[in-house]
Amino acid sequence: MENILEIKDLVVNYGAIRALKGVTMSVPKSKIVVVLGANGAGKTTMMRTINGVVKASGGDILLKGRSIKNKDAFKIARLGISQSPEGRYVLAGLTTEDNLKVGAVTCRSKTEIRSSFEQVYDLFPILAERKNQQSTTLSGGEQQMLAIGRALMMKPDLLLLDEPSLGLAPLIIKSIFEAVRQIAAAGVTVLMVEQNARQSLLIADYAYVLELGNVKSQGSAAELLADEELISAYLGKKKD
Repeated sequence: MENILEIKDLVVNYGAIRALKGVTMSVPKSKIVVVLGANGAGKTTMMRTINGVVKASGGDILLKGRSIKNKDAFKIARLGISQSPEGRYVLAGLTTEDNLKVGAVTCRSKTEIRSSFEQVYDLFPILAERKNQQSTTLSGGEQQMLAIGRALMMKPDLLLLDEPSLGLAPLIIKSIFEAVRQIAAAGVTVLMVEQNARQSLLIADYAYVLELGNVKSQGSAAELLADEELISAYLGKKKD
């Protein structure tokens, strides 16, 4: 199976603190890979290092076989990686549609931009209804849809999702995860960091568990869901 992203022995230091201690992962093309772990495990650091915001101290990151380690963030974006960040970060003072336009910076023509809008509005019809509304007046779920939609406007090969379910109601989470499934089915590879372990494993193909900057466990999503010891230790005991 072809890997679109390979992380090899990745090390990241914040001063004297080693946040990632030699992380190795593979992300197959057109699949959903989820990274689980408690706060402080290094999940967001890993995502921010992939997209160039945080600099690596060692190891390598390969996109389609080409090293992107420590490249400028805008160059990495142009190579086909976009991210929906933790906390959504919709742009205040701009409408829903203007927020989406900001995500279209890598589109090369008006035709490509129109195609991106069609894709996003087809995936999230509520955004079309709210296109002239100020982004900060949207509900939390709508803002999350907007953050994902803005990342999709770049027509990425690899979409990074950092805690897309954070702070959302269960029904909205279900809707967001169904959208993620549709994104992958359309051919976009997804690497997702999540604390909602059980729900994310239900849509993922493969999963890694990070603990204090190390890969503690990995396997198919089905394998991790079936691992009672792992479920108890990392994902919480299953409710009756």
